[in-house]
Amino acid sequence: MSSAGLSRLAPAKINLFLHVTGRRPAQGPQAGYHELESLVVFAQDAEACDRIAVAPAETLSLTIEGAQAAALTETSDDNLVLCAARQLQAMNGRNAAITLTKTLPVASGIGGGSADAAATLHALRALWQIEVDDDTLGRMAAQLGADVPVCLFGRAAMMTGIGEQIVAQPALPPIWLVLVNPGVALSTRDVFTALAGQFSPAMPLERRPNSAADLAILLRARRNDLEAPARFLAPEIDPVLAALKAQNGCLLARLSGSGATCFGLFAAKRDAEFAARNLSRACPKWWTVATAAG
Repeated sequence: MSSAGLSRLAPAKINLFLHVTGRRPAQGPQAGYHELESLVVFAQDAEACDRIAVAPAETLSLTIEGAQAAALTETSDDNLVLCAARQLQAMNGRNAAITLTKTLPVASGIGGGSADAAATLHALRALWQIEVDDDTLGRMAAQLGADVPVCLFGRAAMMTGIGEQIVAQPALPPIWLVLVNPGVALSTRDVFTALAGQFSPAMPLERRPNSAADLAILLRARRNDLEAPARFLAPEIDPVLAALKAQNGCLLARLSGSGATCFGLFAAKRDAEFAARNLSRACPKWWTVATAAG
C-alpha cells in the first residue's frame, strides 16, 4: 500500500486451556459475565492471521476482502473493527479507509473479530499519531469485548477475570499448532448457555515448561471447560479432534475457546506441516493451517 497508509496483522488467538472459574453477580459491573482462567498464545504465521490496512480518507469506511469475507457485513453497526475505529475517532475526529483481509473463520473460537479490533486500535493509533498509552488503549479494548485486551497484548499470557486481567507468561518453548475448523460457526453466548456443572478451580502453570512435550504434560492436567458444551452443540467437532489425535507427532488435541476451531500441538515444524497437508487432502472443506505459536 502507499506510504500514507500502514497495516497490522491480526493473529489467531489460541486458548491452550480455559477454565470457567465463576460468574459475576446478577447486579453490578459486568453482571452475569463468566470469569475465566486461560493460557493464551498467538499464531505467528501470516496464513493464520487476518490483516488490517488503514489509510487517510475523507470518511470512515470499511472494506472486507479475503477468503472469509462473505461471512461479515461491512456496514454492520456491531462490526468490531468499526466499533474500535469509532472509539479512537472520538478522540480526534479524523477518518480513515480501513481494509480487513479476512482469513480466519468467523465465530470460531480463535478470536478473529477481537484480533481485528485490536489490530485496528494499533493501526489507527499509529496512523493518526494519537498520544494514548497502552493502559488507556487496554481499557478501550475491554469495552469492545472480553478477548480484545489479550489480543491487543498479542503474546503469550494468562487471561483472568472476564478477560481484562492480563499477565505476561515467561517465554514458552517453541511449539507448532495445526488449527482446524470444520466450517461451523458457534455462538459464544450459546456455548456458555449450554455450560453445565460446577465451576473449576484456578490452576495456573506451576512451572515453566522446558519443551513442547513438557507443555503437553501440563496441559493434560488442565482442560477447556467449554469443549463439552461446544461438542454438544456442534458434533462436527468430534471428527476434527479424532483426526488431529491420529496425526504423527500430535502431543495434544483440544478445542480452542468456544470453538469450533480445534488445535493439535506439535514439537516439530515438519510434523505439523505434514499433518496439515494430510488433513487438507482428507477433508478439503475444513479450514486447516499449520503455524508456529507463542
